[in-house]
Amino acid sequence: MANKRGDKLNGHEQVAEFMNKLEHPFKKEIEEVRTIILSANNQLTEYIKWNAPSFCLDNEDRITFNLRGNGYFQLIFHCGSKVRKYESNEPLFHDDTGLLEWLANDRATVKFRDINDVIEKQEKLIRLVNRWLEVTVERRFQ
Repeated sequence: MANKRGDKLNGHEQVAEFMNKLEHPFKKEIEEVRTIILSANNQLTEYIKWNAPSFCLDNEDRITFNLRGNGYFQLIFHCGSKVRKYESNEPLFHDDTGLLEWLANDRATVKFRDINDVIEKQEKLIRLVNRWLEVTVERRFQ
């Protein structure tokens, strides 16, 4: 992706361009969730990964949209693209928000079905984003 001058777009510009061109039945909801995530932690950066917006902390992927659901879209909470060992069968932490659906001990999703669902989950999502970042930075899987 490049801007009008031919320069490579930075991550935020990539996502802005992607969102401008996005044709998706949940575009309004996706934009709202993106805003919520970016407002949750000002250290997050964003770019396009897996053909969707993705959020990084210290240049490590942590949260990525999955826009391919039928009747919903979701966020994937993960620990980056580098394979790291996590020597436990238990989830990274106890999710007191109840939003996470654990796929593995270090990967989970949150689904959104409509704008009311996004609004209803907003405060819990902010807490969850910050908890995920805190735990994944603490553990820095070696």
